Amino acid sequence: MTLTGAAVFCAGAAAWLLAERDSGARRARLLLAGGGAAGGGPVTWREMAAGLRRARQRLRPEWWALAAGLMLAVAGASVVPVLAGAAGVPLLRRARLARQARGVREERRDAVIALCGALAGEVRGGRQPGEALARAARDTGGLGEARPAVLAAARFGGDVPGALAGAARHPGAEGLRGLAACWRVAVDQGAGLATGLDRLEGALRAERDQRADLRAQLAGARSTTLMLAGLPVLGLLLGTALGARPLHVLLHTGLGLGCLVTGGVLEAAGVWWAGRIVRGAVS
Repeated sequence: MTLTGAAVFCAGAAAWLLAERDSGARRARLLLAGGGAAGGGPVTWREMAAGLRRARQRLRPEWWALAAGLMLAVAGASVVPVLAGAAGVPLLRRARLARQARGVREERRDAVIALCGALAGEVRGGRQPGEALARAARDTGGLGEARPAVLAAARFGGDVPGALAGAARHPGAEGLRGLAACWRVAVDQGAGLATGLDRLEGALRAERDQRADLRAQLAGARSTTLMLAGLPVLGLLLGTALGARPLHVLLHTGLGLGCLVTGGVLEAAGVWWAGRIVRGAVS
């Protein structure tokens, strides 16, 4: 009962603080806009709900593990779910950051492909390689953070292939190594730069399409993994609906705690192994 009261009190306090802050901001906007006095009526439930929705949008996804642990702690009258939820926060944060890094890599690969196509078009239009590279990099952003160094090398007669090879060390920019090779062969030996860039663009596009097709084929396996990982939760819900009190057994008996720890370790290992197989196949 004490845990329940504390949880209700914390939720009410958070909602009241969010609603007061939103109401204060709204009143300040009214004053700055010349909307008259700021002493409006009391905060409505709709404003409180809107404040909670905005707070949920600002909250990092990994913190929902701790929120779920708190709810299970209230339902099961045990501190074990809180500890488990707190332990899951860094793991979920790591997964979120890894997903964001994969998105950045894909965006960079697309930018490199666009850079090759734009550079080939500029060269065919009659521009000199250095000027064409500057315009293509400005339009596509394919050089990323290495753009100043590469363009400086191209403008002042520096080692452009070396600068491109250095830029290719960033995750997702590996295609710049091919661009460096095309530049070295075309500019130093007089070969056709546009022809080499067309072939490089085609190869990079084919590689990107292959990865996308592989991810589509592995989507079923990933969905199956997530569904199997959620089956224990479904079992707990069914047991609770049938009146078996599974949370009491898992959190307040020695055998239940042993089963909970063993099952949690095995499930975490299974999810990690399945994810490792999928990531290895994609990369």
